[in-house]
Amino acid sequence: MVYIPNTPWTWCFLIIAFVESAIILGFEGFVFATFQNNIIYDVDNDDKSSQNQYLNQTQNPSQTRTIPTYLTLFIFAHLFLIVLVYDALRLKNTIQVIGLCIFNGAMLIYAAIQMDQIKEANEFLVAEQLAHRDIWPDIQPFLIAIPCVMGLCTILMSVVAWKLYDEFAWTIYKHISADLRMKRRYLTFQIFVALLKFDFFFFLGFTIQFLVIVLESNDIEFKLTIAVIPLTIIFLVTAAWATRRENLWLMGCVVVVLHGSMAYFLFKLVRMYNDKLRLHLYLPARRSLTSFAVITLLLITVTIANAILCMLNFNKGLKPHITKRKFPTEEEKHDMTEMSPHVAHPVPSRMTID
Repeated sequence: MVYIPNTPWTWCFLIIAFVESAIILGFEGFVFATFQNNIIYDVDNDDKSSQNQYLNQTQNPSQTRTIPTYLTLFIFAHLFLIVLVYDALRLKNTIQVIGLCIFNGAMLIYAAIQMDQIKEANEFLVAEQLAHRDIWPDIQPFLIAIPCVMGLCTILMSVVAWKLYDEFAWTIYKHISADLRMKRRYLTFQIFVALLKFDFFFFLGFTIQFLVIVLESNDIEFKLTIAVIPLTIIFLVTAAWATRRENLWLMGCVVVVLHGSMAYFLFKLVRMYNDKLRLHLYLPARRSLTSFAVITLLLITVTIANAILCMLNFNKGLKPHITKRKFPTEEEKHDMTEMSPHVAHPVPSRMTID
């Protein structure tokens, strides 16, 4: 059964996200096509060898890969936003709704970084005669409009999120009862699940930029980095399953792996500024990579702390509320949440005793 928003505020939140993404994707698509069509790739056959040598000398491959990577990642971010908005409304996850407002604000900052990077790349290509013409006057209005649209939509989403907070709080109250301790445990679980989803995006965003812009395909690190992507997806799914099933041993392994991922991102971050041999490869994307690495490190730190809190809440009565539910009946449809229908009955008062 497909979830359909059934209140005015859930419809508002979904429509705002959809309209914003449609506008941004249109603007980004135009900028992407204009930038790509302006790059000079083809030369006469007699000049191909000299042109290839010239490209290597000026590091133009890194420059020409940087902007398409930014734009593709930005497009993916808005597709990801739509999926998470629908998911948050379906699960009535208040924390995820609030997180999406913060996520939209973070992408607003990325939009400002993107504008500066595109301007620099365009100037480089024009100066080195590797572009047909200066396209900055054509794309500048769209690049200015993107953060303006995102800023307005972030404000609107925040207002609607405040209304959804009250709406979802009533639903959670009816399923968890007035037990404040149980509600705190459920809130901790919601935070953890939402963090895992945002961890996925920022890890993937950093990895894609690192693969496309910095690494070469014949590098062993390139192959290892690609192998990490599916392993990360499996790890995040396992982490969510472990906390839902209250598997203490598996959650302990999750915390250990999260500490290892912190070390990985710290290593990457330090090397970006200390690796003299690859400095020319890092420069075109260093600001963007740094912002993604820092945000990912902050998210991992919060995720570790929340994972430990989830482990402390194991075996205290929360598990029946968050196990997989069956599809609700028409009477229950209005009150759809992440909890099983069989726990919709009053919870015994002894559940408040730890």
